[in-house]
Amino acid sequence: MQFTPEKYKIADEPMKPFIDAAEIEQFLQIEKPSLERVREVIEKSLNKNRLTLEETAVLLNADTPEMIEEIKQGARTLKQRIYGNRIVLFAPLYIGSKCANNCSYCGFRSTNTKAVRKTLSDTEIIQEIEALQDNGQKRLILVYGEHKEYSPEFIAHTVKTAYGVKKGNGEIRRININAAPQDIEGFRIIKDADIGTYQVFQETYNASAYKLYHLGGKKADYEYRLTSLDRAMEAGIDDVGIGALFGLYDWKFEVMSLVRHTNHLEACYNVGPHTISFPRIKEAASSLVGDKYFVSDADFARLIAILRLAVPYTGMILTAREPVELRNELLQFGVSQIDGGTKLEVGSYSEEAGEEQDLNKEQFRINDNRSLGEIVDELLEQEMLPSFCTSCYRMGRTGQHFMEFSVPGFIKKFCTPNAILTLAEYLNDYSKPAIADKGWKVIQKNIDTLDPKMQSMVKDRIERIAKGERDLYF
Repeated sequence: MQFTPEKYKIADEPMKPFIDAAEIEQFLQIEKPSLERVREVIEKSLNKNRLTLEETAVLLNADTPEMIEEIKQGARTLKQRIYGNRIVLFAPLYIGSKCANNCSYCGFRSTNTKAVRKTLSDTEIIQEIEALQDNGQKRLILVYGEHKEYSPEFIAHTVKTAYGVKKGNGEIRRININAAPQDIEGFRIIKDADIGTYQVFQETYNASAYKLYHLGGKKADYEYRLTSLDRAMEAGIDDVGIGALFGLYDWKFEVMSLVRHTNHLEACYNVGPHTISFPRIKEAASSLVGDKYFVSDADFARLIAILRLAVPYTGMILTAREPVELRNELLQFGVSQIDGGTKLEVGSYSEEAGEEQDLNKEQFRINDNRSLGEIVDELLEQEMLPSFCTSCYRMGRTGQHFMEFSVPGFIKKFCTPNAILTLAEYLNDYSKPAIADKGWKVIQKNIDTLDPKMQSMVKDRIERIAKGERDLYF
């Protein structure tokens, strides 16, 4: 991918703030673009080049039905070219709900006296992991409230505990982290636990709005949070995830800021974020957020399509906050990763099913309650390729190495075969017969797209999986 240098009012320096709100607003004030200009920008993206802020603003200001549809179609085409029909699956596991911050949109906020606070013990973590493994999960993101008890040492310990759980053919092969920003030494401690991606969401990139929502705790420090992933990079974590909570400020400003954050990381560390997340404000216990900036489904679909075009090689994560129908739609033109079988209450994976969601025990409400098996089934119905692949992390294809592979298009050559193998494992170990029948048909269809040499190697590994081998990858 071509990294296009851009000049900003604030120069990019490691661990220095980089968002200039006035500058972003100025970009957004450009004249309404012509259809020809919109098509030029889309074509640049289809050639697998990241867009500039000016070009991103062109797409954000393209608001006629014809232009919006062309943007969506461009995103569909780009997603197919880079990611094929793969959808990576994972599950969030909440380790603890204690939090010292007072964020007006969050059920974990420190002033929410109705919140039920809980931190998993080692025994409970093992029980949760075993329950997740019984459903076929291979990839997790561990989530922590921002509290002094959840130190770097504690996070590293819980990661190592989770990796150590093996039940039958089950194992967790990749653990990502969503936790408080750390200092450089803290990030180093967590890195040594062999984590995957470290996520920190800025929530809103507008400093004035940020101050209104963050009423206490360390998270109230806008600049410390903004530069958190710089510190992660300085500590050697070359795989980071960024995100904004849509509904706190103007969605167009947040899209521009996510692209600006990408530019900053590229300028300072030669690699952008591995993933971008875009959760929308949903119901949460004790939430005090109004609806001024709530994002409609139509605008949500637009912003995901625009982000897909703006940052072609960045993974895009859509959570179970969103309802099933909308998730299925958004898979088509932007999203590359989704969670499945999600439960947000601390300790709930190992409990009996059937209880209603209790917002006093959760960070926010989810709107997709399907099991992992149901999601796999529906993806197969759409001829999508469910993937539990973790090979890039274990082969060292992260950070700059990831870009070296992905820019020429090599990742697709690895990812489709690896997705096939992880799906073959899932079908052998966890799926019902009816789902397995669909799965093997999808596998065969995807094998047929590979070159003859790769077809032979994939078929050989599938035979080995059938005989009991596991964790085969390229």
